[in-house]
Order: sequence, then structure tokens, then C-alpha cells
Amino acid sequence: MIYVLIALGSALVGGAIAALLTKFYLQSNATSVIGRADLEAQRIIEEAEAQRRETVIEAKDEAIRARTEMDREVAGRRRDLERIERRIEQKEEQLDRKNEQVDRRDRTLQKREKDLDTREEELKGFKARQEDELQRVAMLTTDQAREILLNQVEDDMRDLLSRRVHELEQEAKAESDRRARKILATTIQRISSDYIAESTVSVVPLPSDDMKGRIIGREGRNIRALEQATGCDLIVDDTPEAVTLSGFDPVRREVARRSLQKLIQDGRIHPARIEEVVNKTRLELEQVMREEGEKVAYEANVQGLHPDLIKLLGRLKFRTSYGQNVLGHSLEVSLVAGALAAELGADVNVAKTAALLHDIGKAVDHEVDGPHALIGADIARRLGRSARIVHAIAAHHGEEEPQTVEAFIVATADAISGARPGARREMVETYIKRLEALEAVANSFDGVEKSFAIQAGREVRIMVSPDKIDDLSAAKLARDIVRKIEENLEYPGQIKVTVIRETRAVDYAR
Repeated sequence: MIYVLIALGSALVGGAIAALLTKFYLQSNATSVIGRADLEAQRIIEEAEAQRRETVIEAKDEAIRARTEMDREVAGRRRDLERIERRIEQKEEQLDRKNEQVDRRDRTLQKREKDLDTREEELKGFKARQEDELQRVAMLTTDQAREILLNQVEDDMRDLLSRRVHELEQEAKAESDRRARKILATTIQRISSDYIAESTVSVVPLPSDDMKGRIIGREGRNIRALEQATGCDLIVDDTPEAVTLSGFDPVRREVARRSLQKLIQDGRIHPARIEEVVNKTRLELEQVMREEGEKVAYEANVQGLHPDLIKLLGRLKFRTSYGQNVLGHSLEVSLVAGALAAELGADVNVAKTAALLHDIGKAVDHEVDGPHALIGADIARRLGRSARIVHAIAAHHGEEEPQTVEAFIVATADAISGARPGARREMVETYIKRLEALEAVANSFDGVEKSFAIQAGREVRIMVSPDKIDDLSAAKLARDIVRKIEENLEYPGQIKVTVIRETRAVDYAR
């Protein structure tokens, strides 16, 4: 029993001791855990504090940078505002100076206005006194003096205006000639094909339409070779059994025509043969031109011509003007000029030579710019003709003023040959109607007594009444008639209008 009690007590004591040990162990563990938790909490707090301090520092740095940037921007804007303020101040100063200048000008103008008003009053008084004095001296009223003065001024102004109109018309004529040449050049370029078709073409007949293909050749090599060798255009169109040659140079066109005819007759058409035939034909044609020139010179009885002039004369055989062969025309002019010179007692040789060569410039006028008369005169001068012959050639169309009898004779013979009925495919009826129309236009104006169309319609001479037409009105009448002729009539070349005003005093001795 005792042992049981002892055992029981021992058990109780052991349990108590175990409980105490357990409690102590648990307390120790709890203290350790709490300590570690405190340390961890302390560490977290310290880290948070460090992060807070770092964040605060960054925030302060950012705030400092932002403030610095703001200060810089504020300083820049302040400088801009200062510059603007300075500009505004400068402009205000300029405006102030301009206002002062305007004020000074206003004061000056006001002073001048006052002076002008004063002078105007003085002039009115002086004018009134002058008018009174003039009326007293002239014994005329103001209205009468004004009428006399206005009539005198009107007469003076009419004379001045007529002279000024004449000067302006001369200037306008010079300017219009320049513009007309430009317009004509542009027009010719635009309608060159029509011009070629009408005046510078030759038609070559073909034995059959199959020949067109042979003329063209494979891929057009034959036609290209022919055009290159002759300098003319070969037109192969739908015209049955015919082709057309086109070119400005009549000699080249004749070479092309003869060469093509020979090739058609021979039948061998290829580039080498074409070149051979063209060269041979060109030599033959040069010989023909030389022979024709010598023949014409012989018929005109003009001797001692330079060989180049003979050759140029021969070229005119292939040149026409309004359907009239130029070489035949030159021969006719030479014969007429010789007859006129013999009748008038002038130098027959000079007149005949100049007349024969008067259109020599037409042989090269497609190669040299300028009127054919001046071109021909230059050629004759360079080839040894005398000054009188050169002048007669240059003056036959008015490019130079005729100074010798022979020059007038050549111009007259040229007009006779070129403008006579039938010379240039103009019917007699049309010729007569043109002359009547010229006289009708001239007679339609007031003050015209008589009018005469002379020189085959190249000139109209008009007799006017001296009581109705004065000298200045005569010039105006000539211009008006020229303008009406240009507007209403069609004519070749140019027409000269001459207004003649004469005063006759007639009395009788009894």
C-alpha cells in the first residue's frame, strides 16, 4: 500500500515535473519564435525605412529636376517676353516718329493749300482785270474772243493731229511689217503641206499601179534612197498610175522627176541603181541649164555674161510665177526693155542686160533669205556686173528707189510682161473687171474728180478737187483708198495709190 502510494506520488511528482519541463520548453520555444519574429519585423521595418528614405530621396531629386526645368522654361519665356517688349517699344517709337512726320506734312500741306487759295484769288482778280483790259483794247466781248480763240485752236489742233496721225501710221506700218513677216512665217509653217501641193509638186505617170510597189521597194528602201539622193519627197497615194514629187527646189524636183522616169523605163530599181541614175541625171540637167542659159542670152543679144550667171539663168527654166515661166518672162522683159531704151535714147545694153537678169534672184531665193530683187542684185554685183545694171535689178520692184532711166525701163518692162492679159493665166474679162473695180473704189470717195488705173492695175492715179481736199486730207484720202482696196479687192502683188491735187489760176487778157 505504501509502495502504491509512493508509486502514485512518484507518478504525480514525475507528471508535475514533466508538466513543468513541458511548460518551460514551450515557453522557451515561444520566446525563441517571438525573438525571431521581432528580428524579422525589425528587419522588415528597417528595409521599409530604407526604401522609404530612398523613395523620398528620388522624389526630392525629381522635384529638384522639375523645378530646375521649370525655372529654365520660365527664364526662356521671360527672355522672349523681354524681346517682344523691346520690339513693341521700337515699333511704338517708329510710329511716334511717323506720326510726327505725318503731322509735319499735314501742316505743310495746309500751309500750301492756304498759299494756293491766296494765289487762286489773286489769279482770279488778275484774270478779271485782264479780261476787262482785253475787251477794252480788242473791242470784243468774252464770248466773241472765246469763239475766235477756239476756232484758231481747232485749226491748229487739226493740223497737229493730222501730222501726228501720219507719224503714227508710219510707225504702225513699220511695226506691222515686222509682225506681218512673223505671222506669215508662222502661217507658212502651218500650211506648208497645202503650199507644196499647189505650187511645188510634179506628177510622174506610171505604166501600172504595180510599179508603185517596186518604187517603194522592200521595207521602203527604194523610196528612201530616192528621197535621200534627190532631196525631194516622193508621195505614193491612191492616185491611179501616178506618183507625186514634192520639193521647194525646182531643180531638185526636176532631177527627181527625170531620174524616176529613167528608172521606170529601165525597170531596175534598187538603191545602188537609184544613186547612179540620180548622179547622172544631175550632170545632164546641169548641161541642159547651161545650154538654156546660153540660148536665152543669145536670143536676147546679151553678151559677156559670167558662166555662173548663164547657169543661174538656165535654172529659171524650171521656175514658174503665176503659171508664167520665169525664163521666158526674163527673155520677154529683155526684148521689151531693149525696145524702150532704143526709143528713149537710153543705154540699150544696160537695159537689156538688167532686164534679162532682173529675176535671177528667183533661182536661189529658196536658199537665201530676202527679196529676189536684192538677192539678184547682190549676185550680179559679185559676178562683175556694172553698178547701173545692179541698181536696175534691185529697183525693179521698189526695194530701192529708181535713180536711172534704165531702172525705170526695167521696172516698166517687167510690169508690161507680167501684168499683160494672158501672161499669167488671167482672162481678159477678169483683167478689165479688176481695173474697173480699182477705179470704182477710188471714185466712191468725196472730193475725187477722176481716177485712172494704169500700169496694168499696179497703180491708181486719182485727181481730187483742190477746194474740197487740202494737202493733209489728200494723204488721209490715199490711206483710206488703200484700206478699202485691201478690204474689198483681190489682186496679185501690190497696188500704188497716188493722189494728185493741183490748183489752177485762169484769167484772160482782153
